[in-house]
Amino acid sequence: MIYSRQGLYDERDMSSGVVKKAKRIKLLIMDVDGVLTDGRIVIDDRGRELKFFDVKDGHGIALAHRAGLITAIISGRNSGVVDIRAKELGIKIVYQNSIDKIKSYESILKKTGLKDGDVAFIGDDIVDLPLMRRVGLSIAVADAVSNVKDAADMVTEKKGGRGAVREAIEFILDAKGLWKKICREYVRN
Repeated sequence: MIYSRQGLYDERDMSSGVVKKAKRIKLLIMDVDGVLTDGRIVIDDRGRELKFFDVKDGHGIALAHRAGLITAIISGRNSGVVDIRAKELGIKIVYQNSIDKIKSYESILKKTGLKDGDVAFIGDDIVDLPLMRRVGLSIAVADAVSNVKDAADMVTEKKGGRGAVREAIEFILDAKGLWKKICREYVRN
């Protein structure tokens, strides 16, 4: 499934199960490296880690919150930079150093009271496959490994750390009938 920017999704997708799945989403969970970032990890000579985040993805997360979606992070690595970025974006559910992402996911479900069909997950690598197979809407970034793209309900046109999260959020909000309302809030006269 390739996400089309013509209108947000093309007519073929309107009747597809992907839009129906997106309508149910209440929680969006994101991986970090390769999804919220472009996958590069910079370590300076003092051992400080730097990551590159896309401001449009950040604004997309703010729009998701404005529309009432819950957001969360599950990352296999542990990084202070992720905690800082999550706090800036208002992401309150953050699991790092999550070797078993399903265990973290089940903890999130327990905390929120949501079911698999209420959850979307954006991933990029094989460690994300068990979670992608479990959630209601699985999304792969454009530069995800082929196994992940094959398993995804939707593949973004944008790469990880380059607007893929924003693209997925716009798709979900549009499927839920919320995108135009959110946009109108920005262009009031």
